[in-house]
Amino acid sequence: MSETALHRLAAQVGLARDWIDANDRPQQVSDDVLRKVLDGLGHPAGDEAAIAASLREVQAADDGEHLPPLITVEQGQPLPLQRYFPPGSAVRCTLESNRLQDLTLDAQGNLPGGLPVGYHQLQINDRHFTLAVAPPRCYSLADAVAEPPARLWGLSVQLYSLRRPGDGGFGDCLALEQLARSAAERGADALAISPIHALSMIDQQHYSPYSPSSRLLLNTLYASPAALLGERAVRMAIEACGLEQVLEDLEQQPLVDWPRAASARLRLLEALYQDFSQGDHPLRQDFDSFRDTRGQALEHHCRFEVLQALAVERGHGADWRDWPSTWQDPYHPEVEAIANAYPAKLEFQAFCQWLTERSLQRAQHAARSSGMAVGLIADLAVGADGAGSQAWSRQDELLANLTVGAPPDILNRAGQAWGICAFSPEGLKRNGYRAFIEMLRANLAHAGGLRIDHVMGLRRLWLIPQGSTPDQGAYLNYPVEDLLRLLALESVRHQAIILGEDLGTVPPGLPEQLAAKAVLGMRVLPFEQTKPGHFKPILDWPDDALATTGTHDLAPLAGWLQSRDIDWYQRLQLIDAATELQWRHDRRTECDGLRRTLQANYGAMADDDALIDGAIRYVGHTRAPLVLIPLEDLLGSDEQPNLPGTTSGHPNWRRRFAAPVRELLDNEDAARRLELLAQAREQAWERDR
Repeated sequence: MSETALHRLAAQVGLARDWIDANDRPQQVSDDVLRKVLDGLGHPAGDEAAIAASLREVQAADDGEHLPPLITVEQGQPLPLQRYFPPGSAVRCTLESNRLQDLTLDAQGNLPGGLPVGYHQLQINDRHFTLAVAPPRCYSLADAVAEPPARLWGLSVQLYSLRRPGDGGFGDCLALEQLARSAAERGADALAISPIHALSMIDQQHYSPYSPSSRLLLNTLYASPAALLGERAVRMAIEACGLEQVLEDLEQQPLVDWPRAASARLRLLEALYQDFSQGDHPLRQDFDSFRDTRGQALEHHCRFEVLQALAVERGHGADWRDWPSTWQDPYHPEVEAIANAYPAKLEFQAFCQWLTERSLQRAQHAARSSGMAVGLIADLAVGADGAGSQAWSRQDELLANLTVGAPPDILNRAGQAWGICAFSPEGLKRNGYRAFIEMLRANLAHAGGLRIDHVMGLRRLWLIPQGSTPDQGAYLNYPVEDLLRLLALESVRHQAIILGEDLGTVPPGLPEQLAAKAVLGMRVLPFEQTKPGHFKPILDWPDDALATTGTHDLAPLAGWLQSRDIDWYQRLQLIDAATELQWRHDRRTECDGLRRTLQANYGAMADDDALIDGAIRYVGHTRAPLVLIPLEDLLGSDEQPNLPGTTSGHPNWRRRFAAPVRELLDNEDAARRLELLAQAREQAWERDR
């Protein structure tokens, strides 16, 4: 009896008990794991009484009487509402434009499909809800260019890896602005960047861009203060803080020293804020307007940063889940009192966000005004740190007690736990998808495109209870149709293309759903093999996915050809001798196969440099509407930004290019490869017209 009820409860909340692994073998989640995941979802299932109570609560919330605060529908399609209202009911619709429109549910209880795209307020029989009318698909590359189906190309870069004089030890938005102009001059239409979400200011040992404190705000270390406040103000602040030698030393380092660089940058920002806050600064009105416009999301983040610093100072730790209970509630009077007691500390946090957002805005303006059709493509992490700002401020909408990961597969036999938390499907629905919409808007605000990391998360995520191993998890299903409609609506509003990182185990049917919504998938050269050494022919690459030579989790082509990634895993003792031997054998087969493929298309390949040239031409000749080439491959670098499965031993998220950003694309190898890529894209366009 209890097992049946447990399984019914799991199904009711969207937990998949049965699933298919990466080897196409059926798997089943144990009852013990189901209980733990259900508990993390807020549905106690420890015994029969708890299961029965949870079932009653879930069923009561889904009994047809509870009208959701927001309902989505595709433009032109009727909306079935008979579950909530009788046929023939009168509908008073306040359009987003504030124009009133009276409608009537038809004889089947459907709302006619004539409303325009947007968020509209509907009233039926004294009940109110928001109707999000979505366009049929996202904003596409065809929408962005004057002559579709143009074959566009761009670059991808880890922002921190850029180098410019006076940068303080890592790349920032001013370096990005310089790269955008340089790339646009050479014909690039897009510049994809690593995530720039807000990280914790207090914990500078925690610098992975894919484990942010909040995806609603920005990493303030990337601000370019001189671009807004002027070189003189920055120089004076550096001198006042005595930072000249520290900054110069940091700039000379081959790797980013995040704790030291962050400490120096924060001292500089604090000095700049002190000057800004004295008297009537000419940019004060712009700052005040920014703070008002960003509203509650910004205010909550600023309060969190102040609370977190106080909590660490008082011995409570940086994780809000360990704080006094009154501090754990963003709306508690004690939190309000602390905010009122430290107005300057809050304003400093807002000041840093303002500097960063305006700096990013400048970079996107530079990209577009220089001729890019798309400009910056932002990167959206799949989740947020459960100990961070977004999880604290949106507790009903994020699952802070479960971590996102992946089940065991061919590459990761133990599975993966990414240490981040995901949205709660039930919480999203209860709150009218507020957290999802605000996240999209924040990340599309100053970008012409958005890459969604692990886009499979729109359909399902592998969730692991706190303290459990990655194999002790389960898939939680998400309202993919609602999420895709909202994504399309915000994409069209911001005129931004959407890319979906669909590498790994992809649920059946999802690629078709994404393609129908004009979400571009990703095709990566080393993965495009039918079997080891047999690379897909150029014309077999799809036209609904971007093409690239690599990602931040792979060795660049030069390193891949040399097996640098395998060397690292062996050096760090992360693979056994048998695995290493097999991996090296397979890599030789793959390298030989790539050489044969490229020689068949472009003639003899004298060395690895020629192979990299050929590989870039190869992806350039595919039917992909967009090709993105990592800067590492343009320059022939052999080390990768991140080595998956490691948190120490390898310098993840720290590698920098040696040359200043203004000179990068003038590098002999880079210049040659850019020309080859541009030619290949032009030839692909002519071929496919």
